[in-house]
Parts: sequence; C-alpha cells; structure tokens
Amino acid sequence: MNFLANLVKVFPSLKTRPLYLTGESYAGRYIPYITKTYFRMADPPINLAKIVIGDGTIGSLVEYELLPTLSVIETYPQLIGYDPEVYESFKEQSRLCGFDLNLTYPQNGTFPTLNPPLPWSGNTLDMRRRVRDTMSFKQALRQEGAKRRTDIARRDAAKEAARFARRDQWKREYLNRRADGQLDPIYQCDLHDQMINYALTSALPWKGNDLGGFDFYNVPDALDPQVPMDAGNVLNDDRTRSAIHAPTSKDWVESINYAFGDGSGDPSPESMVFLTELATDATEHGVHVIIYSGNDDSLVAHISSEVVIQNTTFGGIQGFTRPPATPWFGDDGVRAGIVHQERNWTFVLIENAGHLVAQQQPGRAFVLAREFIFGNNQTGLVTNPSGGGVSVVGGEDAALAGTVHPGQLGIYVGSGATQSTYTYPSATIAAWNSFFATVTTHNALSTGTGAASQTSSSGTAQTSGALERVVCWWPAALAGVMLLAL
Repeated sequence: MNFLANLVKVFPSLKTRPLYLTGESYAGRYIPYITKTYFRMADPPINLAKIVIGDGTIGSLVEYELLPTLSVIETYPQLIGYDPEVYESFKEQSRLCGFDLNLTYPQNGTFPTLNPPLPWSGNTLDMRRRVRDTMSFKQALRQEGAKRRTDIARRDAAKEAARFARRDQWKREYLNRRADGQLDPIYQCDLHDQMINYALTSALPWKGNDLGGFDFYNVPDALDPQVPMDAGNVLNDDRTRSAIHAPTSKDWVESINYAFGDGSGDPSPESMVFLTELATDATEHGVHVIIYSGNDDSLVAHISSEVVIQNTTFGGIQGFTRPPATPWFGDDGVRAGIVHQERNWTFVLIENAGHLVAQQQPGRAFVLAREFIFGNNQTGLVTNPSGGGVSVVGGEDAALAGTVHPGQLGIYVGSGATQSTYTYPSATIAAWNSFFATVTTHNALSTGTGAASQTSSSGTAQTSGALERVVCWWPAALAGVMLLAL
C-alpha cells in the first residue's frame, strides 16, 4: 500500500480512478493479502474496483496441487495411456486421501482441513522440487526413462512394443505392491508426482528424461526440450532498460526464492483461511471478485478454484447456487470456455489453455479482459426474475456442468517447437469413453430454485477439441500486475 500511496502522490488523478488488481499463480496469495490490507485502511490511497486471480494458489498446496490429480487424469487420460486399471487405482487413492470432496450448489457446510500423509513435509513448491530430485525411487524411474530419449516419431514398432512391455511390468509390480485399501507406501498422497512419473515412464508420448518433456503448467505440451520462456534476453537488453528506466546494475530474473526472508518459503497462511471475511468486505465495498482458470493446467487445476469458491460465503450464501455451465465465446465465434456469475463473483474457465492463459490463448485472454474484467458482460449471471424461478444469462448447457471438461486428443511433440501431435488410436479412445461413462455421473441442473448436486465428474466423452498452439510472449501472464483503468 505504501507503493500505491507514493504513486498517487505523483499522479493524484489515480486516487479516484478504478483500480483492477490482477495476477496469476502465486497472486492467489498476494492479492487477497493486499486486498485485506486495503479493507482495513480508513483512507485507502486508491479506489479498488475488482480483484482478478488466474490459476491462483488460494488454498493450501494440498488443495490446489494434490487434490485435483484425479480430475487432471480425467481431463487428459493420455497421462495414464487410457488405462482403466490405472485410473481405478488413482481413484481409490484419491478417496483414501480424502480428496473426493462433494460439491453442492449452494455448498452444504465447509470442507474439512486436508492433512493427508505425504512423503515430504513443508508447504513450498521449492521443497517439492528438492524432494522430487532426491527420492531414490523416483530418481531410479528417471534413470530408466532417460534410456528412451529417441524422438517418438522415429521409434519403430519393436521399440514401441518394448515400451508397452515395460509399462505392463511397472503396472504389475505397482498394483501387486499396493494392497487394497492402502496408500502407496512411496508416494502416499502425493498423487500429482505419481501421475507425472507414470506419464514419463509408462504413457505415450511423454519421455522419461528428468521431467524435461513434461509441462505441468500445460498438460498437452510434451515438447522436449520446452519452448524457451525466459524473457531475460529482452529485459536485460540496455535498450529495454533505458526505455523503462530500469537499473543497469542488476540483471532481471524470472523469479527469486524466499522473498519473505524465511528459509522455508512464505510463512503466511493460505488466503483461504480468511476468504469469507474478505468476501464479506468485498460485498460491503462493492468490489467484484473474478477467478479464472485454464483447463489444461495440472499444477493449479481449475477444480481447486471451484473448491475455494464453494468453501467461501459471499452475499450471504456459501458458494455458487448453480454449477458453472454457461458457454462463452471468443471473437472468432468458437466456444472459449465456461463462465458463471453470482453475487458479484465470477468464475471463468478457458479451454485449451494451461497455467499461462494469455501466453497459450492470447485471443481468448483479450476477450476475457475486455468483456469480464474491464467490461460488464453478464453472460453466466444468475438472476431471479420477478415471476419466480431462476434465469441464467446466456443459458446453461448440462453437458458443461461437471467438474471435468475433456481436453484435446492431440499431445504436442517436438524439440523446442511443435513439430507434430500424437493421438492415440481411435479404438483406444472409444474404449476409454465407454469405460468412463460407466464410472462417472453427470451433474444435475435443476430448473427451479432447488439446489444442484455434483457428486462426481462429468461423464462427457473425450473428443477432438481444438488442436491449436499459439506461441506468444506476454510478460504480464507470468507475474501479477496492477492495471489502472483509463
């Protein structure tokens, strides 16, 4: 707030202009804390209009990274090679870990604190990476996987058969080792790491060379190596430094560790612990809350944002009263995702985008900003007409009402750039769709004023989806930014 106070001293007209506080990823921690401070000020230096959090770490690490693992697999069953037996194993472990939360609309009671057994301790992504690199069993998996560095397009049938044989052997050893009703003794409830390692060692087209070919920010991206994302060559150019008045004595880096002076990371509690209090203040001050998610993000999957929303009371009701099921569209007329709005809260899902929405879908990100952040598009808004009942602007599609929205069929492969896509045989996909329809249920959309219930994921089949890859650099997608409306 001191920064904003100083900014307003230099530009006094900004004090009364609406300020939109936006950011992604760890902004799920920053923005609520900044907003909480704002609401506690007798004379805040700015006029806060909206807070916008994309793929945000609002809940605990367990809630935003581990709990959604099963839904990530349901979105991209390619991660387990469309294998029903492996799916059932993950589903059972998810239940044993207490991750099978029941979303109702409105939500009936708050969710319990998640404290499952884990093979690591702490609450920082940096600690997760260290553990991932040092656990002997996982390292052995990578060493075995490193033998398969040959580009997938050049593998012959014999090599493919050998890979499937190794996968089947891994399955037999793993499934035999795990007794019914017991967690895996190595991974315990770190299902996200288990999913990644299974994909790297046992599922096409990923290659098991030390995570180099797995992008947990964007599941269908199996490029190895990845497209370079470092903006240092631009931001450390003296011409850039001069243009933005940046110091020449220090080089720009994408991120730094432990910015809070604590050896184990951010010591502050997750934002979820005070989100209902924050929501009450936001309602009182007329501040709009927008939460958006990319459907292809596995690190902070959209179901974690939906759990956070359903666990928060705003406008006197806990969570949304209806499941998000209204489509929204890009300027090209193609469906861009799902939007839902109630009581000054908005949730937006972006299809074919991962953690970095603006980088992967710049056109849809632009429409999102124009229509829902800076604009007042009411698509997805729940209203109560004078005649009674419930009306939703833009209507609802029951097929979109589940917590799982199938991803695209093609997985991008190549070296440093997309050279092709890998798609499983149609018979494999059809068999999976038939199986998946028997183990999941559709969400019930009520037509009156009653509550809707969602006991599991949508049974929607995985179809072709959009096979579009847009490579675009937008630095604002990587860091929280504050945007001042003109």
